[in-house]
Amino acid sequence: MAQTIALVDDDRNILTSVTMALEAEGYHVSSYADGDEALSGLSETPVDLAVLDIKMPRMDGMELLGKLRESSRMPVIFLTSKDDEIDEVLGLRMGADDYITKPFSQRLLIERIRAILRRSEAEQMTADEESESIVRRGDLVLDPIRHMCTWREGEVTLTVTEFLILEALAQRPGHVKSRDQLMDAAYGENIYVDDRTIDSHIKRLRKKFRDTDESFTQIETLYGIGYRYKEG
Repeated sequence: MAQTIALVDDDRNILTSVTMALEAEGYHVSSYADGDEALSGLSETPVDLAVLDIKMPRMDGMELLGKLRESSRMPVIFLTSKDDEIDEVLGLRMGADDYITKPFSQRLLIERIRAILRRSEAEQMTADEESESIVRRGDLVLDPIRHMCTWREGEVTLTVTEFLILEALAQRPGHVKSRDQLMDAAYGENIYVDDRTIDSHIKRLRKKFRDTDESFTQIETLYGIGYRYKEG
């Protein structure tokens, strides 16, 4: 049975083009031009995942997410018009699963949707399978099924992309991962992103961990080569 995606954006061009792209991938799409319309529609007809623009008239994406979270835990991806860390942090704290900055690649959006839906489906795994999937590296614990990351028992809120990069590094401590390898882990082999995108994600990862623990130094840079997760 095809999964249904809600797309909420006041830009008609985005609604039309992204709807066509998602339908071509086999998804059903419910599109809404503003938050009020989406809240009414989603209350009557739930979907598997919602993609919400942050900046919208009448009811913005943040307010819409807050109202949706009163009765639903469906996965949510934010679309933001600029690389605004305030939007990102607030959105993730409110319960968004990831965010993508405009202008964005439709292929990247589709890959993020697939990754989040796979994670939601994987939450049906048995307790034994869940235990086997958890990555423990000293004070770091990564739970891919629940998309939870903790450092010294304090939770660190990560986007899907950040989680996948950290998981790729932590799976083999001491081994260097090139930027290309981290791109493949986070975006898939068919998506190209600039090297600086990986550097930006690493910078954000370090900042988030240092907000929890100022002494965090586990992610090491090997200039001209890549990154590695420090053993021990």
